Amino acid sequence: MITLEPITDANREGVEGLRVGPCQERFVSGVRESMREAEAEPGAQAICWAIVDDERPVGFVMIADEVADPDYIPHYLWKLLIDAGYQRRGYGTATLDLIVSYFRERGVSEMFTSAGQGEGSPIAFYERYGFRPTGEVHDGEIFLRLAID
Repeated sequence: MITLEPITDANREGVEGLRVGPCQERFVSGVRESMREAEAEPGAQAICWAIVDDERPVGFVMIADEVADPDYIPHYLWKLLIDAGYQRRGYGTATLDLIVSYFRERGVSEMFTSAGQGEGSPIAFYERYGFRPTGEVHDGEIFLRLAID
């Protein structure tokens, strides 16, 4: 069973050491880069968590929830990174379940994400989960929407 935990001094090194596979690197930045991106975009009001299984970090997730600026998308899955050594074990799906529950408990009816296309793209993963393309493309990334019931 996984949990989402705040990134603290105690787990930071382990979380920052997580890496995706080589063909996925063009689709998701590393943890440090993602956190720097969040700091540079304060209007997005990013929330970052370590994805933890039995006290061991296996991934990183970052969302924009209630945003402070109309330039940002609320209820947005900004980053989802599962370490290459832990992929294909259900951690990504379990993390999405937790994020959907987080939004559902707050009364949110839809969430969004985006992804680039090509080998290693997470689009098929998101579509299997239930996300659907919105028809919008920004900076080469396809936007996807998930209805939350």
